[in-house]
Amino acid sequence: MGGKTSGRPGGNPELEKYQFRPKYDWPEPCDQKMTLRMPASMKADIKAGLIEDWQEVARQAIAAELEKAKEA
Repeated sequence: MGGKTSGRPGGNPELEKYQFRPKYDWPEPCDQKMTLRMPASMKADIKAGLIEDWQEVARQAIAAELEKAKEA
């Protein structure tokens, strides 16, 4: 692999347009996972799309509960 590079010579001038941007502004990355058990009917409703962006809804609800616990 001598000196030849792949991709567009000079790079993509519109790179910023296609870069990943976080959807939400959390003070740290949301890169940890936990498992949550729930009734099958609740899972079916979530999978059916009854809650748009259910992951963020869950994060916000847990964050609110943590704030209440820290205040107590």
